Amino acid sequence: MGTKFAAIRVALFLFLILSPAAFALPNDGLVRIGLRKKKLDQINRLVGQTVSKEEETMRTPVKRYNLHGGLGDSDTDIVALNNFMDAQYFGEVSIGTPSQTFTVIFDTGSSNLWVPSAKCYFSYFHFYAGTSAAIQYGTGAISGFFSQDNVKVGDLVVKNQDFIEATKEASITFLAAKFDGILGLGFQEISIGKAIPVWYNMLDQGLVKEPVFSFWLNRDIEGEEGGEIVFGGVDPDHYKGEHTYVPVTKKGYWQFEMADVLIDGETTGYCSTGCNAIADSGTSLLAGPTTIITQINHAIGASGVISQECKTLVDQYGKTILEMLIAETQPQKICSQMGLCTFDGTRGFSMGIESVIDKSSDKSSDGVHDSAMCSACEMAVIWMQNKLRRNETADQILNYVNQLCDRLPSPNGESAVDCDNLSSMPNVSFTIGGKVFDLAPNEYVLEVGEGVAAQCISGFTAFDVAPPRGPLWILGDVFMGRYHTVFDYGNLSIGFAEAA
Repeated sequence: MGTKFAAIRVALFLFLILSPAAFALPNDGLVRIGLRKKKLDQINRLVGQTVSKEEETMRTPVKRYNLHGGLGDSDTDIVALNNFMDAQYFGEVSIGTPSQTFTVIFDTGSSNLWVPSAKCYFSYFHFYAGTSAAIQYGTGAISGFFSQDNVKVGDLVVKNQDFIEATKEASITFLAAKFDGILGLGFQEISIGKAIPVWYNMLDQGLVKEPVFSFWLNRDIEGEEGGEIVFGGVDPDHYKGEHTYVPVTKKGYWQFEMADVLIDGETTGYCSTGCNAIADSGTSLLAGPTTIITQINHAIGASGVISQECKTLVDQYGKTILEMLIAETQPQKICSQMGLCTFDGTRGFSMGIESVIDKSSDKSSDGVHDSAMCSACEMAVIWMQNKLRRNETADQILNYVNQLCDRLPSPNGESAVDCDNLSSMPNVSFTIGGKVFDLAPNEYVLEVGEGVAAQCISGFTAFDVAPPRGPLWILGDVFMGRYHTVFDYGNLSIGFAEAA
């Protein structure tokens, strides 16, 4: 099925929600499931009591990826979502006869439905004898076996749906969290056991009119509504203007091509020739290549992990790299010509944090190694090249690169920012389908706590994938909260518009 990727999945789903209430709104033909949420400080206290220091190291921001090369209509269904700390969105499904209700994450970055077997006491199941299943996430793994029964999503009843009964949840993340499971909305290509996803069965059983679903995520943490996922169409009240659509470039995840990334309107010089991106409702933050995340961290004053290798590289080789760039040496070959990397530039940039590629299944034939100095060299080349375009002096460039070394993000993901500096932070923008999509500081910074206890976390985290699969961006809830997102299965495209 392709290369398996290690994870960095946000363990912000350690946090819990209060029990939800379901109700139907009259006269619009739609079923809405209302959800409530706990105050953030209450949840922080619970997590502090539950998670040990050792378990804290498991809290990483992006999951494991397997990268393979008119509403009011009875055919449209709505499921309301809960917003917790702008971090995770939850809704309800019911399984079995008689039915039992589960709280699940609606996840466009996976394709299976799973719920815990320990909570299952249905009147019957149709077991697949001897068919086991396991899913690895960045924050832990689940294992169990396949079952089949009816699944109710909103007012829609999906018959004979395959799902996984989890008999083992091998992480504190799953034990402490109060969501029950995950409902995957990705393509069948990444479904464990080739199980037919819930969304596919909705279409096959004629439960929705249009092969489209859409997400509106309410980023107001004080708001009553967490958001809505709409099956079978879009709600015009959820967005402003028109959607910008781009084609799905590879089925599996909802993957598309993204162009330049801008900081305060200026190019970062990295994705101008194109990067792959995934729209993923199951990832809380916005993940991208370390090279760019480090530049963003510098611009917003985020504190990460100081990389001694990076500073050593600048001290010993910085002037040489700069001279080679001025002499118009091919940038992708500089590090190999200096003997710092054992490849000829065809592999691309490995970045400072360990590559997410499963090396056991993706051995390169060109002698690639991921040494810290090689990675630091690759990043320095990108940073220096970008500054040279602006005609800065050698001293200015070397000083800037040294500053970036101090802003390398933590391997565990989160970077802190000063809450008092939000007004002075720049916009960060993404070019998709020829249109620039801006994120303002209040949209990409997550505020935890209140008053003097308030802390601010950068919504950006590092995630590295080498070409040809990468560079890769994961546009999680930080982005999807700002931009209403349409997943058009019929036309194999994704649309973004300003959220209402």
